[in-house]
Amino acid sequence: MADNVTSLFRSTAAHSPSMAALTRESDGAGPVDFCIPCNPYFPTPAMFEEMAARLRDIITYYPSSADTITAELCGLLQLPPQCVAMGNGSTELITWIDHLLVRESLAVPVPTFGRWTDQPMETGKRVDMFPLQESGGFALDLAQYAEFIRARGTRVAVICNPNNPDGGFLHKHAVVQFMDAMADLDLVVVDESFLEFADAENEPSVVQEAMLRPNVIVLRSLGKNFGLHGIRFGYLVANPALAGRVRSMLPKWNLNSFAEHVVFMLKEHGAEYAQSLHQVRRDRMDMSGQLSALPGLTVYPSQGNFLFVRLPVGAEGTVVRDRMLTEHRILVRECGNKIGSSSRFLRLVVRPQVDVRRLVTGLEQVLYGTARRGAAVPGPATGTGYSSGTAAVDRLVSQTNGAGVPMPPPASAGVPAGAPAVPQQPVPQPLPQPLPQPLAPAAATVPAAPVAPAAPMGPMGPVAPMPVPMPAAAAVVPPVAAPVAAPVPGVAPAPLPQPTWPTPPGVPARGGLTAAQVRGTDGLSAAPAPGRPGPQGWPYAAGMGRAG
Repeated sequence: MADNVTSLFRSTAAHSPSMAALTRESDGAGPVDFCIPCNPYFPTPAMFEEMAARLRDIITYYPSSADTITAELCGLLQLPPQCVAMGNGSTELITWIDHLLVRESLAVPVPTFGRWTDQPMETGKRVDMFPLQESGGFALDLAQYAEFIRARGTRVAVICNPNNPDGGFLHKHAVVQFMDAMADLDLVVVDESFLEFADAENEPSVVQEAMLRPNVIVLRSLGKNFGLHGIRFGYLVANPALAGRVRSMLPKWNLNSFAEHVVFMLKEHGAEYAQSLHQVRRDRMDMSGQLSALPGLTVYPSQGNFLFVRLPVGAEGTVVRDRMLTEHRILVRECGNKIGSSSRFLRLVVRPQVDVRRLVTGLEQVLYGTARRGAAVPGPATGTGYSSGTAAVDRLVSQTNGAGVPMPPPASAGVPAGAPAVPQQPVPQPLPQPLPQPLAPAAATVPAAPVAPAAPMGPMGPVAPMPVPMPAAAAVVPPVAAPVAAPVPGVAPAPLPQPTWPTPPGVPARGGLTAAQVRGTDGLSAAPAPGRPGPQGWPYAAGMGRAG
């Protein structure tokens, strides 16, 4: 395996090699996986035995239609089928969201899941990247993000909750407030792929609120929650018109027979699923404590089933990754090819304690050396040369605000580099208040939901209506380092100019950096390659793992 490690990682561009590829290069047994964020406790051994007994039938015959499988899932989650579209993994749904609903530009905080930057870039859209600052613990301030969107004139906004790779969490009330402040955008996407693992709030999902709004999509994963990435299934929730638009473009048999079999099994295993989530949350706390005890290693707070860690000063992530794999047969996610991150960071998936002890032992030997051999951590500014985008990413995060404008020195500049303490979360600021004017019909590009959004029903009763904002006039001016001033009350802002074609690929957004520039390409080609228990004890969709 050692001779082929470098080539395997170089050929996968913005992701890690598949477990199948790593297994083929070994003696037939794959490494201990701290890279792919699966649920290690679900399905149960009995469920795997049941699937194995049905394997011949599952792979021999066609599955039912996606409508049949979707109806079964919606009955389980207590969701109306007309508000749901199931895809062959969340990536298929992200692809169709981009093709159907992203007209010209998309904003997303970075670092984040790579398809939210790469997919729109590949179709020639402008990607406005909002850097999450290391000095603030990679926390997303929604008020600053909203100002960034207005200054850029972005038409689609994405937030991931919890975020990947850092596990940063946003409370439900803040997400709903952001959704309503962005009601004049073409689309707001809330990616809740890892929300089942969160325990910071009892019912953190906004799926119920999304169904009542005309321009909101919530994306959720099944493979991550159920520990079945290989099956490829996920779903989105939106108002019926919006969900139906995506659903109408999906192939009739876009879901395979394994996905169907698992969905129809779930109603009998709600209690086991809830217990698996509880165990992952407990393991996350224990694993964070063990990693935090390693000298110079910073562990960031996470609500996902993974931990984001910063290596000690002088450590090169690609070297650590390769040695962990070749010497200890442990696979970790080095984050140098994630926009907004660098090779000093690893994402480590939460696993059982027996595996964590093996991980900690391996890191101690690789980072600090043993009696048998010295530490192989190189000095600063050295590396293997194939951690794509690290230098450009570091400049983007530390020197600019994502629009090519230099950032002032952070308030924590006096803190020594490599200090193990985790940065304090910044105090969020209130979101900009929208103008109390109705949205003009011409500004809506997404069909309105049949339920009026003026008085939506939340889990706890009616939600007070919020005024619908108009596009801010400051959205078309060149970005500056200081926040954009709020609109003057009583003065109607001028509508945003609507282009009739996408921004050409690779063209900066009003002086900013494009995703292609950060990746080091020309932009003309692809980038280098919670809830009440429901029936049978299964929790509701707004908090699937909170029963038991």
